[in-house]
Amino acid sequence: MQRLVIFDLDNTLLDRQGPLADWITTFCAQYALDEHAQDRLLQLLGERACPDTFKAIRSEHDLEPDPEKLWRDYFAYMARSVTCPPHVLEGLSMLRRTGWKVVVATNGGTEIQTVKVAKSGIADHVDAVCTSEEVGERKPGIAIFEKAAAACGADLTLGGWMVGDGVDTDIRGGEAAGLRTIWISGSRPWPGGDKAPDHVTDDVGQAIDLLLTTAG
Repeated sequence: MQRLVIFDLDNTLLDRQGPLADWITTFCAQYALDEHAQDRLLQLLGERACPDTFKAIRSEHDLEPDPEKLWRDYFAYMARSVTCPPHVLEGLSMLRRTGWKVVVATNGGTEIQTVKVAKSGIADHVDAVCTSEEVGERKPGIAIFEKAAAACGADLTLGGWMVGDGVDTDIRGGEAAGLRTIWISGSRPWPGGDKAPDHVTDDVGQAIDLLLTTAG
């Protein structure tokens, strides 16, 4: 099996959930939205954050600002708030130094995901970044895994690894694409009901250590 590893971005290499929750709290205070609205925003933005999402948010809550402004404010906040721990960046570089092809495959818009990858420092430690917008298909669709492998000079048919926190998008999608899988559980129990991932780790640092010491 070739030394290819595809990483998810949000809540795998980056903590998206923390900055997202902070943004929602500030947003709801600014526009006097209640707890129900807070939960609804978390649901909407947790599923997909893009300009159309903010059209729906503006309409649903009868907000005055233009949806483009709402989107740009969110974009700017998330771009400056997401971080990747230094030990994870070093782990990514170590994988590359030891012969791994390292690529990010992420659902989301190319502009915001690319900015997050750049500002967090990840761009300097991976071979390529592949977004669902540029591919035209979201995970768990196989096309995004194929494009991610090709973007770093690998061939998906030769196998590799998928590392991510998403049960359907990353683990089931990775399995369907012929990859071995490492689930970033965040201490969650595996939901069960189907084939379990090949490995489970609490965080991505542990997953990188596993790849460096036991996989290949």
